[in-house]
Amino acid sequence: MDKFFKLTKKGTNVRTEVIAGFTTFLTMVYIVFVNPTILQAAGVPFDQVFMATIISAVIGTFIMAFFANYPIAIAPGMGLNAYFATVVGAEGLSYEIIFGTVFLAGILFILLSLTKIRETLIKSIPSSLKFGITAGIGLFIAFLGLRMSGIVVPNEANIVALGDLTEPVTLLTIVGLFATLILIALDVKGALFFGMLLTGVIGYFTNQLSFTNGFMATPPSPVFFELDIAGVFSHGLYAVVFVFLLITLFDTTGTLIGVSEQAGLMKNGQLPKAKSALMADAVATTVGSAFGTSPSTAYIESASGVGAGGRTGLTSFVVGLLFIVTMFFSPIVGAVSSLPAITSPVLIIVGFYMMQGLAKVSWNNFAEAFPTFAIILTMPLTSSIATGIAVGFITYPLLKLVTGKGKEVHWILYLFGFLFLIQLVFFPVH
Repeated sequence: MDKFFKLTKKGTNVRTEVIAGFTTFLTMVYIVFVNPTILQAAGVPFDQVFMATIISAVIGTFIMAFFANYPIAIAPGMGLNAYFATVVGAEGLSYEIIFGTVFLAGILFILLSLTKIRETLIKSIPSSLKFGITAGIGLFIAFLGLRMSGIVVPNEANIVALGDLTEPVTLLTIVGLFATLILIALDVKGALFFGMLLTGVIGYFTNQLSFTNGFMATPPSPVFFELDIAGVFSHGLYAVVFVFLLITLFDTTGTLIGVSEQAGLMKNGQLPKAKSALMADAVATTVGSAFGTSPSTAYIESASGVGAGGRTGLTSFVVGLLFIVTMFFSPIVGAVSSLPAITSPVLIIVGFYMMQGLAKVSWNNFAEAFPTFAIILTMPLTSSIATGIAVGFITYPLLKLVTGKGKEVHWILYLFGFLFLIQLVFFPVH
């Protein structure tokens, strides 16, 4: 164990790594409950999403553990699952076709991870757009949580309005939200998970949550989807593939760098074994699409395990093992997923976390800041992540060009801006 994961060389031991693994798992296990909730709305069967979520998490996390030896866990990403659901709903397409776009994005990610094109693509996109996209997705999924719980409801006069806060599900959501906020404020490790647990207990005693199928069961049989890749091309869903690829690419890269910096794993500003680390995400996305889940990404919650002392892949290995154990608790996950009050607070709070990068935007620089603003305004109001990204990629090079700073913009951004403009006008993807 020590020789394989190089524990002594990294200044750690088995006990510390195991504790770190448990810590990371508790902070991110909410995805097992939330992901089926969101993808079920797109018509994907619960058992399919449940197993696909775990399979992609285990595969990606194990690759990270054994090939990169990093204490970073992989699982289906928040925001990407919401985007998946909205594309299926808005376009009226089968989820098999959209899983085809995820599969193609995963294949492209694998190819990019083996070349320098990945670095060129990441460097060409300015930080202000990256922060704007992340924040826009944060607002998008927070709004999804508000809608699912009934805190906000449709209103003809002004699109949305405050819902009836005395409704049982809405009231339970508010109680669960404040309970989770208190746990986070008190710096409780795994606050999101324990907040869900507390909300579930209250829901159980108020007869909103029941476990009619028991608590444990033999894991559902995973099933390979017949991916409709031909449908991707016949419907011209190239923008959807690009959105999945783009978000996964820089989301994972940002998380890898951030967590690795915290763990002291960066060497001269470079990330050793970066290709192996990125490959973990790419393979998890590709395999996950075949089983029935949206793209996977490196989880920033891995920072909690690093904070507990995790420094090697043994931490990730423990996380993967714990995900395997959750396979036997599908009745609990199914019951929890059916009560929006338990998962909605997670969506709202994760949305908040995704807003934090906005502090790094130069708001006094109009040409830099307005495209960021346009993205975070457009995504939730149009219920389309793709549209928000398109607006940002169109306005950024345009404003730079007219202010005499066009040379600061990489040629790739001009290309993307032109393609997105064509796509919005002639091939809109909602």
